[in-house]
Amino acid sequence: MLPLETLPDMLTISSAADLLNTTSATMAKLIACGQIDHIEIDGNIIIPKVLFADFIEKSRQACYNAGTVATSPFAPKGATHLDNCIGSNIVPSSEGETEMAKAKINQPVMIAGEKRWITANSMQEFADKVTKLLNTPQNNCKHTFSDYAWNWFNTYSMPNIETVTATTYKRQIRLYLIPAFDGLCIEDITPDDVQRLFNSMSGAKATKDKAKVVLNQILDAAVEDNLLVKNPLKSKRIKIKGAASKETPPYSVEQMRYLVQNIPSIKNPIDRMYLAIQSMHPLRLEEVLGLQPEDIDIDRMEMHIQRAVTHPTRNQPEIKDTKTGSSTRTISLSSAALPYLYINGGKFLFGGDKPLSYTQVRRMCNRIKHDLMFEENITPIRFRTTVLTDLYEQTGDIKLAQKEAGHTTPAMTLKYYVKGRKTSEDAAIAIERVYTAS
Repeated sequence: MLPLETLPDMLTISSAADLLNTTSATMAKLIACGQIDHIEIDGNIIIPKVLFADFIEKSRQACYNAGTVATSPFAPKGATHLDNCIGSNIVPSSEGETEMAKAKINQPVMIAGEKRWITANSMQEFADKVTKLLNTPQNNCKHTFSDYAWNWFNTYSMPNIETVTATTYKRQIRLYLIPAFDGLCIEDITPDDVQRLFNSMSGAKATKDKAKVVLNQILDAAVEDNLLVKNPLKSKRIKIKGAASKETPPYSVEQMRYLVQNIPSIKNPIDRMYLAIQSMHPLRLEEVLGLQPEDIDIDRMEMHIQRAVTHPTRNQPEIKDTKTGSSTRTISLSSAALPYLYINGGKFLFGGDKPLSYTQVRRMCNRIKHDLMFEENITPIRFRTTVLTDLYEQTGDIKLAQKEAGHTTPAMTLKYYVKGRKTSEDAAIAIERVYTAS
C-alpha cells in the first residue's frame, strides 16, 4: 500500500478499493455501515484522504487488539470489525474519478455526525474546503456560521419570500457573508468580525446595505435561538461607509412635453401605448407589465393596479401580487393616453399570452428612442420619478403623490421619487429676493 503522503486529497470508491487490494463492493459495504466517513458530490461518493487515513488507523488498532500483525486494513477472522459489516445496498460508483469540473456548489456534508454546509465555486475548491475542515480540530462549536446561515435561509427565509428576493439573499450569503465568517462559530461572532466584513467590501453603500439586511436577520435568529446574547450588528460601533448610489434624475419638463407630443411619431402601436402609459402615470415597470385588458376601465377612466410581473431568472416571468398592500390601487387614466391604448387580444396588455421580458422592454425603449431621436435613454424608473416629481410640484400634495405611487408612507415618496429641479442659481436668487427686498 502506498504511503499516505502520496495519496490524492480525494479518493473514489474504486481508487480506495485498489489501494486496499479489495473490491468496490466491499468498500461500499464499509461506507454503508459507517466504518468509513465520506462525502457526496453530485451523487458520487468521495473519500477525503484524512478520512481514509482514519479508517486505516482504526483497522490497524483492531488488528492490534486481536493480537495480529497489521498486514492489512481488515481485521482477522473472528474480530468484530470492518469486514463483518454487511448488508449494504449502496451501488459502487467510479464517476467521481473524472476531473473536477467547475461548478457552483452549495451543499451539506456529514462530518463527525454533523451536517456542515460548504459553498464553493468549483469542485476542487469544495474538496479543499472539506479537507481543511476535516483537518481542523473539533471544538465545542455546534453551529458554524455557514451551517447556521444556510439552514436559516433554506428553512425560514426562502420558503416565505419572493423568488427575486431569495435570489438576492442567496447571493449575499454566498459572495459576502460566508467568506467573511468562514470557520467561525456563530456563537463567537463579535462586532469586530462584523466591522471587518463591511471594511472588506468594495463598491457602493447600497451593496453593503443588502448584505447588512441578510446578516441582521441571521444574527437576530441566533439571538432568538439563545446562541447570542445580543446581535453584534446592532453595536453602535459598527460603521458602514461607501459611495452613494447615483440618484435617478427626472426628465425635464421640456423633455417630457417633447415625448408626449410626439407619441404619434412612434412606429409600433405597442411602443406608442407603452410610452403613453409609462410617461403619464406613476407606475413601476413590473406594474405596467402586469396590466391586463380588464384593468383598463375606459367608462370610468380608471386603471386598476392588481398584480406585478418580475423576472427572477433571465426572461422567465413570475406573476405575483403587488409590492405592498398600498400598491394595489386604482388611479385615474390620463385622457391624453386614451388614443394610444391598443388591445391585442392577449392576456396581457404588453406581451400577449405572457408578459414582456426585461430584454423585450429594453428593445422597446431603444425603438422609442430611435423613432423620436431622443437624446437620452428611455428608462422606466426615470418616468416614474419624473411623474411623481411633477405631480408634487404641481399640487404640493405629498399624500396624493404617495397614493398615486402606491407607497406605504409619504416619506418613501419624498426620499426616493420627489427630486425637484431647482439649482444653486435658483437658491441664490431666492435668498437675494428675500434679503434685498425693500
